[in-house]
Amino acid sequence: MTVQKASQLPPRAEEISQLIRERLADVRTSGGTRETVTLEWGSQPLHVEVIDLPLSDVYYNPDTHRIRAQRGHKPELDAKLEADPYGDDGQRYLGELLRALPSDPQKEDPAFENLKRDLAEFGQNDPGLVTHHGVLVNGNTRAAALRELKASSIRVGVLPASFTSADVSAVELALQLRKDNKRDYSYINRLLAMEEQAAMGRTPAKIAREFRIQEKTYYQERWILSTIRELIDRSTTAEGASLRLVDFEFDQEKLKELERLYKKISSAEPDEAELIKELRLAGILLDFSKTDVRHIDQNFVKQQYLAKTLPPVLRDLTGDSTPAEVAIPGLGVSVSAASSRVVEARALNDRIIQSLAARKGTVQVSEERKTEVEAVLTGAKAAFDAAIDRAGRDARIRKRKQLAPARLAEASAFIDQTTDELVKARTSHSLDEEAFDDALVHLRKSLTKLARQAGRVPGEPGDGVAWLLSAVTAEGGRP
Repeated sequence: MTVQKASQLPPRAEEISQLIRERLADVRTSGGTRETVTLEWGSQPLHVEVIDLPLSDVYYNPDTHRIRAQRGHKPELDAKLEADPYGDDGQRYLGELLRALPSDPQKEDPAFENLKRDLAEFGQNDPGLVTHHGVLVNGNTRAAALRELKASSIRVGVLPASFTSADVSAVELALQLRKDNKRDYSYINRLLAMEEQAAMGRTPAKIAREFRIQEKTYYQERWILSTIRELIDRSTTAEGASLRLVDFEFDQEKLKELERLYKKISSAEPDEAELIKELRLAGILLDFSKTDVRHIDQNFVKQQYLAKTLPPVLRDLTGDSTPAEVAIPGLGVSVSAASSRVVEARALNDRIIQSLAARKGTVQVSEERKTEVEAVLTGAKAAFDAAIDRAGRDARIRKRKQLAPARLAEASAFIDQTTDELVKARTSHSLDEEAFDDALVHLRKSLTKLARQAGRVPGEPGDGVAWLLSAVTAEGGRP
C-alpha cells in the first residue's frame, strides 16, 4: 500500500472523522455492552470499538489487496482510480471489481452472490474495519453486497487515529490471511501482497510467518511473480495490448513446478534451464494441462520435438541477428550471449504471448491482425500438442524399458537387506529356518522363470544374463 498523502485522503475526510469521533463517544457513554473487534497487533491483542456508520460515509479501499491484480481489467478506469481514488468513477470501479470473479472480472463471482444471500437472511454477523477517515480496511466486499441490498449502514471497528498506512496494510493482511476468512485472496493477489510487504522492508522470514508458509515458498512465489511481470512486459503489442496479471490466476501449480525444475537445472545447465522455461511458459499460456506441460523437460528440448512440428509462420523468427556476445554497460566487458536456441525460444514465446494479448485485450485491432493472431495461436497450439504427444509416447516407452531393470535393482536391495537381517537373526538365535528355507525355494522358482525370459532376449547375453543362465542350468533348471 502506498503511503497516503493529505491530498489522497477522502474528500470528506474531516467530516467523516468527526462523525466517527461522535459515534465512538456515544458508545462509550451509553452504559451498555460495548462491542469490540480484536486484532493481532504486535505482541499483544488490540481491541477496537465497533460503531454503526452510514454506507454513504465509508469508502472502498483503493489499495486493498483483494482486487489488486484485477485493477488492470479496464485500463481507462484504473487510470481514473489512480488519479482520483475516492472519486465517483474510481469508487464505482472498485465496487465492480469487488463483485467480480477474480479469474475473470467480466463475470460476477458466485461467492459474492452467496455473501449477499447470507447478509439478506442473517444480517451482518462480523463487523468490518475502517480508518478514522472512513476508508474500509476489512469488509470492502461486505460493503459492496450491503449496498446492492440497499442497506443504510454497516457495522465497523475503528482503527486508532495514530495508525500509519503501513500499519493499516499489516492489519488487513493479518485479518484476510486468517483461516476463518470466508473469501480468500486470489493467488495473484497473495503474490502482490507479499511483494508489497517486502517493499516495506519486512524480512522474508517475517513475511513467510504472516502468510503461514515456509521461507523457501516465499522465495518461490517471488520468482513466480517476477516471471509473470516479465511475460506481461514482453507481451505488449504495437496496438498497446498486453497480458494481465489475472491471466495467470489458474496457473499456480504449473508455475510452481516450473520454478522447481528451473532451479534444479539452472546451476549446471543455465541455457537448458532457460530453454525449458520459455517453452513451458508457452505451453502454460496455451492452456495445456499440468500433466502435458510436465513433458516439456530436458528430454523434450534435447530431442527437439517442437522444431519438428512448428508451422512455417513460427519458424526462423530471429533471422541471423543473434549476437555471440553481449556487452555489459559501464564495465567495458562482454559475456557470452544466450544460445541461439534460447533466443529462438524467446522469440517464439514472444510471438505467442503477444498474439494472446491481442486476442484477450480490449484494444481494437484490424481484421487482418485478428486473422494473423488466430493463425499464430492455432498453429502454436497444434505444434505443441503434437510435440507433447510424441514426447509423452516416448517417455512411456522409456519407462517400460527401464521398468524391468528397476524392479531387479529393487529386488537386489531387498536381498542385501535380507543378508543383514539373516546375520542378526543367527546371532540372536531367532531365525525361523523352515520359513527361510521355504522362501529360498520360492526364490529359486522365481529366478528360473526370470532366466527363461532373459534367455529369449535377442543378441549375445551380457555377463549378468550369462551368470543367471548358468546358475539355473547348474541347479538342473531349463532356462
